[in-house]
Amino acid sequence: MVVDMELQEAKDAVLQLMKDKDKIESDLRALKEILDCNHVGMDEPLIDSEGYPRQDIDVYQVRHTRHKIICLTNDHKDVMKKIEEGLHKVHNLAGASNVEQPTFDMPDSQEVETLEPFLRVNLVSPGSPAETAGIQVEDLILEFGSVHCRNFKSLADIGKLVENSRYKTINVKIKRGSNIIVLSLTPRPWVGKGLLGCNVILVEVVER
Repeated sequence: MVVDMELQEAKDAVLQLMKDKDKIESDLRALKEILDCNHVGMDEPLIDSEGYPRQDIDVYQVRHTRHKIICLTNDHKDVMKKIEEGLHKVHNLAGASNVEQPTFDMPDSQEVETLEPFLRVNLVSPGSPAETAGIQVEDLILEFGSVHCRNFKSLADIGKLVENSRYKTINVKIKRGSNIIVLSLTPRPWVGKGLLGCNVILVEVVER
């Protein structure tokens, strides 16, 4: 019974962390829209060539928004780490109580164990949608939206899916070490190239 109570508490904690993650991502999207309205990103200078504040943007608003984005991005990294640790604890407790491991309403979670990694992340740009989602270098991708090892043909499949999913959330199942994690990724324009800000390579290319 003690283990069952600990398990329920751990599950509740992870679910709350996931709600916190969703709130942070929602706030980040709203802040990005403010920058978009000013037609700037995270890096453009706020002064003109003569050293005066730019007249074409709301300098105070942009500076304040950038600061909040940086703070929230750090908060997002922290909450993703806590979710990862929480899931690990839940799985350990679930094993100790001999109950089926919880899935947290993640679709098709039963298939995670049968999926093989087909892509490896080898670059994540700071401030990108990929970093915001919690994707890290060396993550192995088990499923990218509807694409997985059994129906993947080429990287063009991923590119097409990303292009058709602007501002829409894609679930990305990854393997990080011994953990399976489901992240929410929203392809969108940002200050860098592309809609994701990360690069992936075929697992076979790396391992052979």
